[in-house]
Amino acid sequence: MRFVYRYLFVVMWVAYILYWRFMAADVKADERIEAKGTRQLRLIVMVAALVLLAIPQIPLWVLDWRFLPEGLWWFWVGVAVTASGLLFSIWARRYLGQNWSQAVSIKKDHELITGGPYSLVRHPIYTGMLLGLLGSAIAVGKWRGLLAVALVFVVLLRKLRLEEQWMRSQFGETYEHYASRTTALVPFVL
Repeated sequence: MRFVYRYLFVVMWVAYILYWRFMAADVKADERIEAKGTRQLRLIVMVAALVLLAIPQIPLWVLDWRFLPEGLWWFWVGVAVTASGLLFSIWARRYLGQNWSQAVSIKKDHELITGGPYSLVRHPIYTGMLLGLLGSAIAVGKWRGLLAVALVFVVLLRKLRLEEQWMRSQFGETYEHYASRTTALVPFVL
């Protein structure tokens, strides 16, 4: 059982990342894409967040303080939240199909997707990723986990704002109408 506790999150995140890499091959060509430096900075922050969650101990003692008590209950709550978030973002990725891009981009023959998970939030992949990270932070139970969530939230918020600008310029009033009836990240809240 100790093996499960030690490696379950590693297996979930590695499988998630491998799925993402595999699915990246079947997308439409880009017409417009964000700057490479912005993409690289986002990747560095995301890797730093995963490291904060994965390493057993951090030499900065404040980050290793617990915000939740130790216990198997919190571990399994974290597992459920992480799995739910990752599966939600995979559903969104599959629903987006060939319009998906790792970077902010406008695709050739770009379509505005508003069904499925996109009827709940405009950026369900980000919602799922953040939920997955939050679940991992709950399982770790230490402040470094919440720092990881906050770091990814900041970079995804920046990415989301750029995407929103590009979608408004591409789809105009249609996107405005979609945005007026659908929240960005958290259904009925944000």
